[in-house]
Amino acid sequence: MDYFKNLLELLKIERNEDRQGYLKFTETTSVTDRRAAGTAWYPVAIRGTEPSRGDYLTIELERTTHQDISHQFRFGASAALFSNHNAKTDRVEGIVTYQGGNRLKLNLRIEELPDWADDGKLGIDLLFDENSYREMEQALKQATEKSENAKENRLIQILTGSKKPAFNGENSLVTFSGLNHSQQTAAQNILTAQDLAIVHGPPGTGKTTTLVQAIKALVEQQHERVLVVAPSNTAVDLLSEKLAGEGLNVLRIGNPARVSERLMALTLDNKISAHNYNKEIKQLKKQAAEYKNMAHKYKRNFGRAEREQRKALFDEAHKIMREVDKTEQFIIDDLVAKAQVITATLVGAAHYTIKNQQFKTVVIDEAGQALEPACWIPILKADKVVLAGDHLQLPPTIKSADAAKKGLAVTLLEKLVAAHPEAVVLLEEQYRMNEVIMGFSSQEFYHNRLKAHKDVANRLLFDKDVPLTFIDTAGAGYDEKLEGTSSTNPEEAAFLIRHLEQLVEKLESSYKNTFPTIAVISPYKEQIRILNELAEASPILQAHKHHIAINTIDSFQGQERDVVYISMTRSNANGEIGFLADTRRMNVAMTRARKKLVVIGDSATIAQLPFYADFISYAEKHSGYQSVWDYAL
Repeated sequence: MDYFKNLLELLKIERNEDRQGYLKFTETTSVTDRRAAGTAWYPVAIRGTEPSRGDYLTIELERTTHQDISHQFRFGASAALFSNHNAKTDRVEGIVTYQGGNRLKLNLRIEELPDWADDGKLGIDLLFDENSYREMEQALKQATEKSENAKENRLIQILTGSKKPAFNGENSLVTFSGLNHSQQTAAQNILTAQDLAIVHGPPGTGKTTTLVQAIKALVEQQHERVLVVAPSNTAVDLLSEKLAGEGLNVLRIGNPARVSERLMALTLDNKISAHNYNKEIKQLKKQAAEYKNMAHKYKRNFGRAEREQRKALFDEAHKIMREVDKTEQFIIDDLVAKAQVITATLVGAAHYTIKNQQFKTVVIDEAGQALEPACWIPILKADKVVLAGDHLQLPPTIKSADAAKKGLAVTLLEKLVAAHPEAVVLLEEQYRMNEVIMGFSSQEFYHNRLKAHKDVANRLLFDKDVPLTFIDTAGAGYDEKLEGTSSTNPEEAAFLIRHLEQLVEKLESSYKNTFPTIAVISPYKEQIRILNELAEASPILQAHKHHIAINTIDSFQGQERDVVYISMTRSNANGEIGFLADTRRMNVAMTRARKKLVVIGDSATIAQLPFYADFISYAEKHSGYQSVWDYAL
């Protein structure tokens, strides 16, 4: 089928671009740089080893210094243990099977640790993510085969746009307590859909709440076992916790991003540990480890008799581990069969525990941020698919501009909203923002259909405050500068910080107990660097640093704050706005604020795009337009 051939071709372009970027980075950087970029831990110490599935070895490692540096190690990632004595040759590859805090477990494809592992200077490097691409490729090839089989073809035809979805009106109507009218409609749509339902959830409209109630009804009333997936661990964690909170038996495949007791209790590892048969596994593993330790005594210097003895000991350890594998598989099958909801990331849906499982319903959350090839991994396990998200917020990150231009940037959610509007329910009531902050987004993206819930509609930071302000820097000489490939505007950043200091001083006198949360955001990384430096140099802001977050727009998707400042940064004579032309990114930025939104930018530059001209008019209409000349800062 051409549909999947095209996707495979785009995935190949993306994979090559990604791999080239990775190789270029690793070949030209030191371990210190890799550590700073979050792709290496160094130094690490081995805290334990144990035999694992398939006669391999699992080692537990701890990073002993630089523990405050954020990193990209995740469950399922490929990584290599290396010795910095000779990092090119002394390295062995494996898969991360657990990551929590400053510890991780690495499953190595070897039976025993190499000699150099005793010599110190150990580290771990994150490897290129070959596994995810392999799983996506496999799913697309499988989808091609299925699309040629008439019996299995219906769902694929609907999802590729050549057939229409069907709804079963006979399913009894369910009243969901605690859901508003559009949420009720969306949940009902999920229950009555035979093959496809879409929940379009703009910012703050309670998409997660809606999904949780619909999934609960699928389990309790339609007696289904549901697979729930999302592109990020954070989104999977949120759903896992909420579903478990409704009393459902949830099995979380993979490692949570947050290490909380409630979440850890849902993981496969924890459930295996609590299983009745786990004592038996522990004893067998201990026996296998003892045989292997005895075999290691012959490691350095031995003749034929010792070699045979060593082989016999390893054979015995392997025999025991095969027994462990069987018992472990029995436990896993038991846990999977008893789970009412199984949760995983998109690629995590290919995990061996559920590789061959089929589900009546698969729910894909945050589908607006999901790469389409990754969606097909869980879809192939489904009779019916529920997509939830907002294609008018940030799309997935794509490394190859060529692949993006040729269509990889268009998500499955986007395609299906256009192809099957009858399957879509828009959530219309939002619970986050003052209605003035919400209004512009509603006008530009959601056909003015959003309404603010009465509890938030008129919520303000202070009495008679203006909830939305645009401060115009036109004519002030705040010119942008280029730092590498990123734009900066030091004068605009300095103005923003002074304005924020004044606001914080005012907040100090009004809020005695709970200080409001504040976000300062910009599309440009270098502008964020400048803003961070200025904030660190401000005693006023440092006094409240735990309530102030400064970061790029992308890092705030899904979050909210009481107050949001946006530094637009661009200011030039040619009206070039680069990144800002992606209005979906601005939709995310402008909808993070609950009570107050302050946007600072140069109208002469940004208003070249009708979207920003409309925004400035909207601000004027709501008494929110000001100029930097109005301030003596």
